[in-house]
Amino acid sequence: MARPPAPALPGSPDRFAEDAATYALTGSRPDLDMGVAAIRNTLKTLGPEPGVYRMLDEREQVLYVGKARSLKNRVVNYTQVVRLPRRLQRMVSQTRRMEIVVTRSEAEALLLEAQLIKRFRPAYNVLLRDDKSFPFIALDESHDFPRLSKHRGARRPDTQYFGPFASAGAVNTTLNALQKVFLLRSCSDSYMANRTRPCLLFQIRRCSAPCVDRIDEAGYAELVDDARQFLTGRSQQVQRKLGERMAAAAGQQDYELAAVLRDRLKALTSIQGSQAINAETEAIDADVIAIHQKDGIACVQIFFIRGGQNWGHRAVFPSHVGGIPEPEILTAFLGQFYSDLQAAPLLLLDREVPEADLLSEALATRAGHKVELRMPRRGHLKRLVEQAERNAADAVQRRLAESTTQRRNLDALAEFLALPAPPERIEIYDNSHIQGTNALGAMVVATPDGLAKSQYRKFNMKQADLTPGDDFAMMKAMLTRRFARLQSESPDGGEDWPDLLLIDGGKGQVSAAVGALKALEVDDVAIVGVAKGPDRNAGREIFHLPDGRELTLPPNDPLLFFLQRLRDEAHRFAIGAHRSKRSKALTVSTLDDVPGIGPARKKALLMHFGTARAVKSAALEDLLKTPGINRAIAESIYEHYHPKP
Repeated sequence: MARPPAPALPGSPDRFAEDAATYALTGSRPDLDMGVAAIRNTLKTLGPEPGVYRMLDEREQVLYVGKARSLKNRVVNYTQVVRLPRRLQRMVSQTRRMEIVVTRSEAEALLLEAQLIKRFRPAYNVLLRDDKSFPFIALDESHDFPRLSKHRGARRPDTQYFGPFASAGAVNTTLNALQKVFLLRSCSDSYMANRTRPCLLFQIRRCSAPCVDRIDEAGYAELVDDARQFLTGRSQQVQRKLGERMAAAAGQQDYELAAVLRDRLKALTSIQGSQAINAETEAIDADVIAIHQKDGIACVQIFFIRGGQNWGHRAVFPSHVGGIPEPEILTAFLGQFYSDLQAAPLLLLDREVPEADLLSEALATRAGHKVELRMPRRGHLKRLVEQAERNAADAVQRRLAESTTQRRNLDALAEFLALPAPPERIEIYDNSHIQGTNALGAMVVATPDGLAKSQYRKFNMKQADLTPGDDFAMMKAMLTRRFARLQSESPDGGEDWPDLLLIDGGKGQVSAAVGALKALEVDDVAIVGVAKGPDRNAGREIFHLPDGRELTLPPNDPLLFFLQRLRDEAHRFAIGAHRSKRSKALTVSTLDDVPGIGPARKKALLMHFGTARAVKSAALEDLLKTPGINRAIAESIYEHYHPKP
């Protein structure tokens, strides 16, 4: 059985326009009639209250999520088909049911809309492709000697956070400079508690060594306060204070201390220079946001300004933006981008956005403080926005150039492998293990837009019928699991179905892949294996086809470099996932499988016996001597390791 063709949108663009025109004249078109009927059926239950609506297709997939001040007034617009843009006409034609959530206010509806869009990723909403979390600098104040560290994820109590930073690199650079200037510890509490002499960081003047009392609590608290002032934009005060101390030390002829303070002052000046936005910029907290759209690609550039310092910038490329005006894209971006991230008190935008007051109210509700949306007209704030605009335009140009190159490579690949059309989705597979242990398979995905990292997948190989180290069986098992799931989740085909499988390996791996797909009756997905050439020489790869043919490319062919990058990305992802799995396995104990043994009892047993192996070989009487282990638990442990025949 061949894979079913991907469900096309109702007609080609020209055909759809023709059908819509016919509908306008005759009021007759089956799919549009069914969509309008489903919407009218929902309208019977709607009132004037605010809320969120979802449009679903015949497979219960969410097509669109929208919010409304008045649900009835908003949804009724979708029944007036001839007034809708072609994109929304197509959406109505696919709609078969609607779901409604009533909210207390329109601002609450806006917040819920952003959450549902991120959850369901509907086909007709503007979507953010970049869903990575942003790193922060955390100052843990739960200890007498607070530490500075990089942090992602949920926030902890008794900890002050500074950020967000655009990247981990920006955080690491700032932390490195802060160590030089303020000498705050970066080690964990347990590491600090077990030190008997200063570590290397003290020797290279990156830490004040509170672990061995080289600084008292009051002196350390003063360093913490200086660091806090710097991170909140009062760096000039810290600089002046260090300068005065350096001058005083020199005046007392304490030249060694003066040299130390001089080095700290130089480090502070260096980081101020690297992070300064503009000499005229006051110590503001703001996000500077600009958008640029060209040839179907939109880029939103955002700069994070905290305390007048530049904490990095990021370019975000929303998807599903074709035919949507830039202000609407920017509004959708702001709602989704700040659904998990606290907005700055001031958002500097390059243009007016629809429903700015409502958006400001919603963001303020989520952030817990007032959020102002401003489009500066002049002055240094306007220059900040212009800088973001230039970066957005440059990012779009780079993406267009990359897209052109990617398309050229895909066209060449289709010609090289005699494919009917350039592949829209390539899945690359690789295995990783050490003599069969911690075996893991990996899949990476390439599209015309580049690598789709959010769609990468890992496969843990735990099947009992797999021989450890059998790469061919692992490949077959991985592809069987992958395509069996595809058939269950997308039986009618779709964008999740690949056009080409790129297998890291030779004839054996290709045969295993062919066997897996044949067993599932999938016979229209192209397969090619990539094996290194003689002496595993990169640049002389051999491409194995299912029919036994072997192809090669010239050493300097751009297509060869493209395929090497795909293969290497799969290898990198597989190795990284394998190492992570292996490191986790090192912390697993056989005690974790014993019923009734939690972290406290596990710790008590290990403290008493030393190792899990000693617990396994211990007699019942010895187990009873462990603190916190009663007879029932001791018998459970003993019976687990010594089952009765």
